[in-house]
Amino acid sequence: MNKLALATHFIRRELKERYRGSFTGFGWALLQPLLQLAIYAFVFVQIFKARVPGAGAPGYVPFLVVAMWPWIAFSEAIFRSTTAIQDNAALIGKVALPRALLVLAPCAASFFLHGVGFLAILTVLSISGHGIEMIKVPLALLLYVPMFAYAFGICLTLAALQVFVRDLVQIIGQLLTLMMFAAPIFYDRTNLPERFQVLLDLNPFTFYVEGMRNLLLGYGEFPWHGLLIAILVAGLTLAFGLWLFRRLDPLFEDFL
Repeated sequence: MNKLALATHFIRRELKERYRGSFTGFGWALLQPLLQLAIYAFVFVQIFKARVPGAGAPGYVPFLVVAMWPWIAFSEAIFRSTTAIQDNAALIGKVALPRALLVLAPCAASFFLHGVGFLAILTVLSISGHGIEMIKVPLALLLYVPMFAYAFGICLTLAALQVFVRDLVQIIGQLLTLMMFAAPIFYDRTNLPERFQVLLDLNPFTFYVEGMRNLLLGYGEFPWHGLLIAILVAGLTLAFGLWLFRRLDPLFEDFL
């Protein structure tokens, strides 16, 4: 079996495992984001009365959604992939296979599931008149390419280190929370004092947040200055992740 077939097999296995025993099966991938959308709309708009600053700004729900769902895909991919080698310890000891595929499966499955959910939510928002520019959805989805490469590089690094540092996954949960609030997902950069706004650009995910909002909502300027940096960061992170994973791979069986 070639690597592509193996990768497809493990991704399909990951998808089946996530919804095994679920009454709705894969339908939950569509139902869950719609339920979350309803909750966000009620909590942030009806209770907190959240608003986006500026004349002609979009409503808060689409402002939040177009940034939040890419983040959910990104963060879940990292969190689930961190323990991928440890979770497949029995398989590693019995079968010779490219172990990076075990990390790829939860990473790719998270992006696929939440990508489907993202499209469902964008469609609902567009139909309900929230100003989603559906014609630019293909361009927005292109941003998922460097985002996936960036995430996969992190996943490889953390999955390799988790074999030796078992409490790493708890640390990652806290770091992901910090990274989320250090990106303008729940707020616009203009909400911050000007001297702090530049610090947002130190977070690589800021580019994806502001890029998505510009393409899908026409809000703000597209961060062209950050595009090359995002691609470069994604490429370097992936290259480092592959290098470190291959260096530590021969030691996995001794520590599992």
